[in-house]
Amino acid sequence: MSTGTVRTLAVTLLLASTALAAEPLRTVHDVPRNNVWVLQPDGVYLHDATSRALKKRFELPGWIHAGEPYACGPALAVDAQGAAVVSSDVVPVLWRIDPLKFQVTTHQLALDADADKDVGFSSLTYAADQGVFFAVSSVYGSLWRIDPLLRRAQKIALSAPVAKACELAAERTKTRRTPVLVMCPAPTARNGWSVHLTPDQRSAYVFPRYCA
Repeated sequence: MSTGTVRTLAVTLLLASTALAAEPLRTVHDVPRNNVWVLQPDGVYLHDATSRALKKRFELPGWIHAGEPYACGPALAVDAQGAAVVSSDVVPVLWRIDPLKFQVTTHQLALDADADKDVGFSSLTYAADQGVFFAVSSVYGSLWRIDPLLRRAQKIALSAPVAKACELAAERTKTRRTPVLVMCPAPTARNGWSVHLTPDQRSAYVFPRYCA
């Protein structure tokens, strides 16, 4: 059995055992660093992907989330340094967890639009080529671009709203300078959206897409 197969099996068993304990809100496998991040209602758990050992549990100070039926729930992503970033689905605040320093920092985002709304993010992804985050508010069907320092969130004008986009991923393409964002209502949903960003990343075109 190859090393890659062993690691994949270990991660599968880890996720299964975690699910038995409590259904996780989000799970992200950081392959380059052999880490598995698990977001639970009481905090974030960092596991070794091979041994399944718990490295550390992190509390998120001041973290609030609503979940269904209000929104899809909070989101979890990993940045270029291997740090986990957690969102609230109620307010525009992010929590960053440094796995080396075991440090949690809180980041209040400055929105360039919708300041009169309770904008939270139910899906979040890191686009490595651009070095930025993209996030979706499932409540308002809006897409946002977040700078790598987690200071500002810029609303991206969409050709059509993306209601209940609970899952978000950035696809790399050889023919485009900007990523194609894939949005789905749920991990097992059949129909979702493909979002093509303009070069300045201030607007995007939404197209139907098959998810699963």
